[in-house]
Amino acid sequence: MSKYIILTDVTCDLCEEIRKQIGMKDYITGHVHFDDGRDYATTLDWSNISRADFYKALSNKKSQISTAPANADECYEYFEKYVREGYSIISISLSSAISATYNLTRIAADRVKEQYPESRIYCLDSARMSGGMGLLVIYAHLLQKEGKSFEEVIQWLEDNKLCIHQMGPIDDLFFVARRGRLTMGKAIMGSFAGVKPMGDCNAEGYTTVLTKVKGIGKALDITVQYVKAVAVNAQDQIILIAHSDRELYANTLKERIEAEVSPKQVLVTDVFSGCGTNIGPGMVGVYFLGNKVTEDLAAEREIMNKLTGK
Repeated sequence: MSKYIILTDVTCDLCEEIRKQIGMKDYITGHVHFDDGRDYATTLDWSNISRADFYKALSNKKSQISTAPANADECYEYFEKYVREGYSIISISLSSAISATYNLTRIAADRVKEQYPESRIYCLDSARMSGGMGLLVIYAHLLQKEGKSFEEVIQWLEDNKLCIHQMGPIDDLFFVARRGRLTMGKAIMGSFAGVKPMGDCNAEGYTTVLTKVKGIGKALDITVQYVKAVAVNAQDQIILIAHSDRELYANTLKERIEAEVSPKQVLVTDVFSGCGTNIGPGMVGVYFLGNKVTEDLAAEREIMNKLTGK
């Protein structure tokens, strides 16, 4: 069996502990720019800037922070290195509806194939981001460890990428408003009322709000109930929790899911700067496998309405 590497980018949001556990060898970094002139590589750690300082800067309405993925030349350098070392490559990118990363990897892959005609590079549009994409990366590595072939891992990813669901609240409505996804007036009123929007991920990779509840306790409870209702064979799964500076909420969910859902394992990770710049502070999400998401999340919305009594 020919050797292959699973190569993803920084938007998978998998911390060092998880990467070591699954045997993840490498990932493609990106770029983050601060309006005071600072530029850093987006990495899966806080070596360039601390988590507290990063999310504090995002919370400052006067700060302007932007990110960019690795360009085609940078992707080419990663791909060429591993092809030269004799690897085939499964490249996993965040949803093409959200980012240009997938198309950039395809451009890079075509360049490498011109140079190495026998090379095998498969570029996967995950249709997910952050923890959703991270969960796909976890399963890909576990399948590789089980001895699954290059083709078998690709088939599993294509068959299951739209089976990745998410649920959890976000409590910094002011950041959401500054991103133009909510009016500032609604953010102020929602914050005073303790409103927590909660959503699942649609087929394009966008989070769609399915309900809004009052209070973090209620939000965490609904999250657990949603996982129990939507997950398929939860006891056989690895469930991933990702948070943007909400470690307490993440650990609370971990304990409850372990007690009430009893999956194989619950893993917790940060949302790092690559995705954090767009997600903002205050999010905690649970990522798990269910049936394929339905059109416009119609079935998922119905489940949520039953859970919330609407």
